[in-house]
Amino acid sequence: MAFTLTVNGRQHSLDVEPDTPLLWVLRDELGLKGTKFGCGAGLCGACTVHLNGQPARSCSTPVEMAEGAEITTIEGLSADGELHPLQKAWVEQGVPQCGYCQSGQIMTAAHLLANNPSPDREQIVTAMTGNLCRCGTYPRIVAAVESVAGGVGQYQPAEEDA
Repeated sequence: MAFTLTVNGRQHSLDVEPDTPLLWVLRDELGLKGTKFGCGAGLCGACTVHLNGQPARSCSTPVEMAEGAEITTIEGLSADGELHPLQKAWVEQGVPQCGYCQSGQIMTAAHLLANNPSPDREQIVTAMTGNLCRCGTYPRIVAAVESVAGGVGQYQPAEEDA
């Protein structure tokens, strides 16, 4: 079936089955590999993208539900070749380890900051709880979001991390 999707500001015409998960359309049909497959059930957050500015699990969103929406992936988060402030903070705070969850984490954090530019630590932790990190870099994730939000934003390793 034919669908027209607007992804990162560009329109794409595709012929796929209506129940094809958006994740596979993004990765396999459009070559946007930044959005990751994690659990396949919408539970881990690795596949998070924005649909009309709202976080959505692309592994459990059928392409037919995304038609007509503005879809933003991790590739569309940055502008004019510059990294998004969250992407910069991720590097500065040394967040990434395996990379499995990173794009979903950043997309969730971007949604938070778009709606609340100055969240406190509790609001950040609450907003990020739906995204799992197998490496356990949660303190660094919070520090990165805080640094963009104007908070403390300095990861202080616990003794066992040092």
